[in-house]
Amino acid sequence: MLRTNRLGLRIGGVTIVDDVSLEVIDGEFLVIIGPNGAGKTTLFNLITGIARPTSGSIEIDGHDVTRAAPYRRARLGLGRTFQTSTIFVGLTVLENARLAAQAYLGGSAALWRLAESETGPLERARRAVAMVGLETRATSLAGSLSHGEKRKLDLAILLCGEPRIVLLDEPTAGMAMEDVPEMVELIRRIHRDEGKTVLMVEHRMDLVMGLADRMAVMHHGSLLALDTPERIVANQAVQAAYLGDPL
Repeated sequence: MLRTNRLGLRIGGVTIVDDVSLEVIDGEFLVIIGPNGAGKTTLFNLITGIARPTSGSIEIDGHDVTRAAPYRRARLGLGRTFQTSTIFVGLTVLENARLAAQAYLGGSAALWRLAESETGPLERARRAVAMVGLETRATSLAGSLSHGEKRKLDLAILLCGEPRIVLLDEPTAGMAMEDVPEMVELIRRIHRDEGKTVLMVEHRMDLVMGLADRMAVMHHGSLLALDTPERIVANQAVQAAYLGDPL
């Protein structure tokens, strides 16, 4: 579903991402870990087209998208959330999701038609909002949501675009500890029940051990290790570079 081949980014002589080659199969859950500054978010930026690589290539489902615009990658089934919520705080929860659904489905641009009359986007939005557990907040302004609820809305907006490959950049960052288990279970359902291929950046090993099929460890922009979670935990090079003390 997704392949990077010797992907690299150098800015002003500084190497940010260095020679990263990954292959992600359909339906896989891959977690990317590494210390701050390891290049994890930059790798996501390269994959989604926000940043342009200085070397290497990217393929989505067999299509070379190395120089393709982000929207073209989205049309091939690539979707992403960011470390901070990207929502319209002055719109309701349902309106945020409906806009995402309309962008994906298209529709009439006639000024005399009410947005609510477009039943396809509205139904898709309602389903996504219910899927993330925000149906009781559907008519609330997005700006009134708690941080954890905003992260759920990010996922609802993402799901409205029907992505086949989902990139989640630290989806639990800043969440209250009591909200984290619910978010982890929601991500598990998106992967398992919705059949999505998932790439997730996360710092906390304990959160992802039960989610990941494989784990990729980045260090100084390079791919240090790629293996099952159990083997990653036992890898001495990973312990020295990221985990610290032997586990």
